Amino acid sequence: MLTRTVLAASAAALLASATGVSAAAASTDLHPARPAAAPAALKPCAEKTLTVKAAPSGQDHVLRLSVKNHSSRACLVERVPLVTYGDLDGAAVPFPLSGSSTYKLDAGKTAHAAVRSLSASGDSDTRSVGYIEVAANPEHHGKKFTAASLSESGGLRVWSPVTTLWQPTRALADEALAESDGAGVLKV
Repeated sequence: MLTRTVLAASAAALLASATGVSAAAASTDLHPARPAAAPAALKPCAEKTLTVKAAPSGQDHVLRLSVKNHSSRACLVERVPLVTYGDLDGAAVPFPLSGSSTYKLDAGKTAHAAVRSLSASGDSDTRSVGYIEVAANPEHHGKKFTAASLSESGGLRVWSPVTTLWQPTRALADEALAESDGAGVLKV
């Protein structure tokens, strides 16, 4: 009987370490007729459950982005919003530099980012585009925002764009963008 108790306690500890549940809570669920349920893994957000927005910030060449999860469950978006400018190659560079990872977006919650489209050093090489597209995941089509809808009737000027990672508040997104040097070159 002692062996069975030790094995049950070991199983509870393993379950607790794998699921983040306390060992005491896990050991109460080790009844042979009622196995412990594993927590559901978070899945990528379905595009139809998200609302993506872009809006002027009041600062030159800076836009505020947001993504809201309208589903009843938490899901995952890419840590870096995918922001592309018209038919130009490439996307806004993340600040701080970030590898591929995800951001948990709880049910009913909104994440925020900020994007600066123009670096001070690129004035002579600036391009102008009629729209941007913003997506929360690379697999999504994204949402198109015209220059006119973003209060840029002459087109969106772009050179070395920088975007923040998704943040829980608009203030944190603004703060993260302010940490870049504003010239499209990331601080090291």
